[in-house]
Amino acid sequence: MSNPSAASTPGASTPGASTPATGKPAASRPGAGTPGATPVLITVTGPDKPGVSSVLFAVLTRHGVDVLDVEQVVIRGRLVLGVLVAAGHDPEGLQESVEQAMATVSMHVEVEIGADSKRTARLESSHVIILLGRPVTARAFTEVARRLASLGVNIDAIRGVADYPVTGLELRVSVAADTADADSALREALAEVSVRVDLDIAVERAGLTRRAKRLVVFDVDSTLIQGEVIEMLAAHVGVEPQVREITEAAMRGELDFAESLRRRVALLEGLDESVLDEVAGSLELTAGARTTVRTLKRLGFRCGVVSGGFTRVIQSLVDDLGLDFCAANELEIADGRLTGRVVGDIVDRPGKAVALRRFAEQQGVPLAQTVAVGDGANDIDMLGAAGLGIAFNAKPALREVADTALSHPFLDAVLFVLGVTRAEVEAADAADGLELVRP
Repeated sequence: MSNPSAASTPGASTPGASTPATGKPAASRPGAGTPGATPVLITVTGPDKPGVSSVLFAVLTRHGVDVLDVEQVVIRGRLVLGVLVAAGHDPEGLQESVEQAMATVSMHVEVEIGADSKRTARLESSHVIILLGRPVTARAFTEVARRLASLGVNIDAIRGVADYPVTGLELRVSVAADTADADSALREALAEVSVRVDLDIAVERAGLTRRAKRLVVFDVDSTLIQGEVIEMLAAHVGVEPQVREITEAAMRGELDFAESLRRRVALLEGLDESVLDEVAGSLELTAGARTTVRTLKRLGFRCGVVSGGFTRVIQSLVDDLGLDFCAANELEIADGRLTGRVVGDIVDRPGKAVALRRFAEQQGVPLAQTVAVGDGANDIDMLGAAGLGIAFNAKPALREVADTALSHPFLDAVLFVLGVTRAEVEAADAADGLELVRP
């Protein structure tokens, strides 16, 4: 692969530095800030291979140019390398030398003398947009691009972040006027497009805050695991339909969670406590859950669960995944059987937010650096308190207030929202000796 670090070779403008071409301090010779210097844009394309950058920059060094800007991308083995320079003299001679040099490495080159050097003063992107789909169709991407254009939003850069289990694209964009109103308009517009073209679209502010997340809390039922624990318990006493009806009403926000929990647990009265361990042993992780937690912990994240379920059932899950903390409800047991009551404080909608704040304080992590992932109305306060709230296959009540919503049943999509790529995940797994498994 070509070496982008070649941009730092002699010829780049560095205060006080000298170059082999002139032997003079860079500040004293013609360059970007010298009247009469000619901007020259060089675009190299062709098969990616070692040495392309070194050959090109050797020519630039001989001509004593100043490097104003460099961008490079490799797409499926094809290299696109753009270099903008300021030539103090003989730009035509520079063009001829570059064309001859690139021919020696079988690369195509285009040279534009008098290119617009003002474009090097790029502003930092204001937002990062993640598109996730199975697949991301050309039509869907076109709709996104058109909507951005209608808002005066410029796409600064695009890169692929995932090809499995979903296709993921990361767009770095800049709004015309970076205001709170513009931010809201961008999010609202893309939420509408998301529904229309069947894409998950996450919008985040660019900058350090996005890359500074350090703590993640997951809901358990229908988020970290498949299904609802209390319904699994209810199946053992033949009351699953009644429990499910109450659960669904609570998840839609139609019923107070604490009351719904008491009513559902009351239906479990008399259940043998051994069933708790039986259900614990049968829990199925959501696709991508183990990968997600493993990757986050590699990155130094603190990970835990805040659940409206039961500690006795999910503790084995906490131990298996090596989670750092757990908050859940406690079932009352007497003479080896459930009494139909919970003991202690109930982890309900407000309680989940309280638990998130407590864990963040214990770990010394500001709330702005936390992430919460959930699926139901009882997760609303928790997602609202977190720096980033992610609704995962969620009910409408939660999707409406979350920072972003994921509709595909793969929890590792959370990683892509956080800026981790599938290639990085697989490279880390390979380094740990884990076998890559794809259907």
